[in-house]
Amino acid sequence: MTVGRLSVVVTRRLPESVEHRMGELFDVTLREGDQPMSRAELIHAVKTTDVLVPTLSDQIDAALIAQAGDRLKLIANYGAGVDHIDVQAARQHGIMVSNTPGVSADDTADMTLALILSVTRRIPEGLTVMRKGDWDGWAPTALLGGRVAGRRLGILGMGRIGQAVARRAAAFGIDINYHNRNRLRPEIEEDLDATYWESLDQMMARMDIISVNCPHTPSTFHLVNDRRLKLMKSDAVIVNTSRGEVIDEHALTRALRSGEIAGAGLDVYEHGDQLNPRLRELQNVVLLPHMGSATFEGRIEMGEKVLVNIKTFDDGHRPPDQVIPALP
Repeated sequence: MTVGRLSVVVTRRLPESVEHRMGELFDVTLREGDQPMSRAELIHAVKTTDVLVPTLSDQIDAALIAQAGDRLKLIANYGAGVDHIDVQAARQHGIMVSNTPGVSADDTADMTLALILSVTRRIPEGLTVMRKGDWDGWAPTALLGGRVAGRRLGILGMGRIGQAVARRAAAFGIDINYHNRNRLRPEIEEDLDATYWESLDQMMARMDIISVNCPHTPSTFHLVNDRRLKLMKSDAVIVNTSRGEVIDEHALTRALRSGEIAGAGLDVYEHGDQLNPRLRELQNVVLLPHMGSATFEGRIEMGEKVLVNIKTFDDGHRPPDQVIPALP
């Protein structure tokens, strides 16, 4: 706990109600524009503030943390994922890290189902026809897609988001399968009517749809690689609303171009906003600009969690959503 008002620096624009409440509680420096902070701005921030509120667009690595001043004691991340923050380095410098878990599960699961439907029913192609004025009327064989009911969905990562995807997909008559680092408890499996696959290779070879819903860690980097993509059926599709680094984007692009898999729906990319230009040329891929958690309600709830984490810290307690570094 500090003497006087806590100094807080926010790196991006947040919902107005969140910024207003933050200004009431703390001595806050808000971002006037909505561009990511430069490296120099981030260095200045960590040297001069008590609490930094970054987003996934900010790289809070060990080199940056090493330049932090004695004041910085909390990195209150606006978002659930913390792979852009070196949590271990922060801990070594006596800096706590918090996040906002659980807020975006439903929103991201909604977007996952939207991508599944968009790819299998060729919705973007239909939109293009209408916007170009090329529609000549209904035809029995025009823009034929595939029925999702009865298809087998393989969920890679069965945490909050994966389970939310499973519940939604089941309502469409989709058969639920999953691969996870740890198998779910029997009662959860039964509730979801989900089949566990210990072997990711075997699951990918047998599914009609693969949904990537696991975080990016050293062990999941390129987990979906060229070899595993070759295991998929030629009429299968893959969607990713998690982290782009989980899929080898070059290998995915090649598989889509060659017709080795039928399609893909992507909301995240291996190199952030540096999209593989060949992906844009493909008709069998749906591309979205990282919209998975982009709802008014979700963004406000994330901000409220950040506020609770900072206020709890300011009151002399550990933030409720403190992130503990993974064991080496």
